[in-house]
Amino acid sequence: MFHGFHPQPGPHSGAQGVANYAEVIRLILKSQPFMLSSIGLATALALLIYLTIRGMNLLIAAPLCAILVAVTGQVQLFPTGLAGDTDYISSYMSGFSGFIQSWFFMFLLGSIFGKFMEDSGAAESVAAWVIGKLGTKSAPFAVVMACAILTYGGVSVFVVAFSAFPIALSLFKQANLPRRFIPGALAFGSVTFTMTSAGSPEIQNWIPIKYLGTTPYAGWEVSIVAAVAMASLGFWLLHRMLARAVARGERFESRATDPTDHTRNLPNPLLSLVPLLAVLLVSFFFHETLKQAALILALLAGCIAAALIHFRFFRSIGQAAGDGAFGALIAIGNTAAVVGFGAVAQTSPAFDMAVAFITTLPLNDLVGAAIAVTVISGLTGSASGGQSIALPILAPHYLDLGVNPDALHRVIAISSGALDSLPHNGYVVTTIRAICNEKHKDAYGPVGLLTVIVPLLGLVLAIGLFLIF
Repeated sequence: MFHGFHPQPGPHSGAQGVANYAEVIRLILKSQPFMLSSIGLATALALLIYLTIRGMNLLIAAPLCAILVAVTGQVQLFPTGLAGDTDYISSYMSGFSGFIQSWFFMFLLGSIFGKFMEDSGAAESVAAWVIGKLGTKSAPFAVVMACAILTYGGVSVFVVAFSAFPIALSLFKQANLPRRFIPGALAFGSVTFTMTSAGSPEIQNWIPIKYLGTTPYAGWEVSIVAAVAMASLGFWLLHRMLARAVARGERFESRATDPTDHTRNLPNPLLSLVPLLAVLLVSFFFHETLKQAALILALLAGCIAAALIHFRFFRSIGQAAGDGAFGALIAIGNTAAVVGFGAVAQTSPAFDMAVAFITTLPLNDLVGAAIAVTVISGLTGSASGGQSIALPILAPHYLDLGVNPDALHRVIAISSGALDSLPHNGYVVTTIRAICNEKHKDAYGPVGLLTVIVPLLGLVLAIGLFLIF
């Protein structure tokens, strides 16, 4: 790592902030290791995006690209056995295993809960209920709202995409809308205004609690305003993009690989909401006493409620639990893979200097934290991965400066959900390629606009509100 500079405590404004900023610039210009490491890090990130778009498994692509980061950053590839030495293998596995150790039970129970909701038909029932109230003319809005309700109820964003896609496909077909916008609608309803909002049971809203001592409802007043603004802007953009595409002559095109409709008895949609409410209520009542562990209890309560209420609707409850457990391993493995990539990047001179550069910018502290988390989440292609890497470094720094923990929590949560949705993001790849069977060149445009640009604008609004009030 580059040890020539460390961020100085104190405000990032005035003469001291400008002096720190100038010192960082001076060290950057004279540091050849930094330049080589920067080129390597940028190349590795571009290669990771390319390989992911090409369909390579993240468990292969991430460690492969991390080797390039290590070599250009002059980091040892193998352990030397000497105290204090940094090496590629130890760094990668530390990030990989550390993330799994911290979040395995959340992923496991969350995936099983989602599978219970899917296998019993409860998720489809809730989605169909929302769609039935809104009608096919509001197909995109209905798809987004169905995903939003399921996501805020605690269902994994991956499971939401799998559950909502068949209904979304049917709605877009009935409305004769181009299907390449389905991934954008699914992603917008799952990973934007719900995933990082106050009270959300998704882990992107819970990771900051460990480092900031806050609650999942931190900054809820600002969060509500930002979420409503993001939802409104996103709906308008989605409607406008679809209208332009239709005006150009784009229509729905059926494919031989499209799933066929299967009629089945579904549980009552109101009863189907009970497991979702169980997750929200348990997390609400226990978040102060159990902190992060409250999410484990909440998801367990949701699993039990889903199993008891919808038992007769399950195709196979044992198979659903097994599939959920397997899905959890895939999901946490993919996320941990990019966390490992980020952990290796963290050992490079480029990362060390970049953090020093950002934390000494003569800007407001919330703005500095937002930029740091946004950039790191973009590098790792993961909101949760970016938070897990950034918070151990940034949280003590900004808390020592007296930054409001609730405001910092909400800003970090929202900022992590912006650049994380670059093409190499695991959820983006799975939704576009595996679920919707689309190509990045056709579908990523709407996805990027709705899940990158909209959250960035919501982040600007949230920071502005925190600064005003």
